[in-house]
Amino acid sequence: MTIDINLLPWREVQRERRSRRFLVILSLAALLGAVGAWGLSLWYEQALDAQQRRNDHVLMQIQHLDKDIKAIRDYQALRERMLAQIELIGELQASRPQTVRVFNQLATSLEEGVYYTQLSRQGQRLDIVGLAETNRQVSDQMRALAATEVFATPTLSEVQADEASGHRRFDMSVGEATWQEKAHDEVTP
Repeated sequence: MTIDINLLPWREVQRERRSRRFLVILSLAALLGAVGAWGLSLWYEQALDAQQRRNDHVLMQIQHLDKDIKAIRDYQALRERMLAQIELIGELQASRPQTVRVFNQLATSLEEGVYYTQLSRQGQRLDIVGLAETNRQVSDQMRALAATEVFATPTLSEVQADEASGHRRFDMSVGEATWQEKAHDEVTP
């Protein structure tokens, strides 16, 4: 008597169970992988958003700094213009008495027999047109102007004899002397 035991259905059931377990584990692994990938993508997205916010903040601060730099440059340019104006006003204030000195020296240095018919001033140069009775009076007038503390050495442009009046018409120009020029002239024999 032999007993036959059929182990095939048991093996079949075990195989099906293993197969189902494998499919469940595979499904869980796939689901876990999908959830992990989704979580990782969310984390990357949040990190990118945070970085974008930081970048936007930095760009906004750079724009504010650019505006501040422009304002500073505008203030510096305004400051330079104001300093130039202050310097110009100071020069004008300092040169205001110079015009009075020029006219005083013109009057005090005027030689006898010489008179001016026209005076014009261009910057530091004074152009003089006048009449004298003789050529010697013209040269004396030039020496008298050079001897003043206000004028530099004059330059004679032209002397013409006016036959109708008997006078000599002269054109000369003289510059206003600086204190350095006068000091140099006094030292030089």
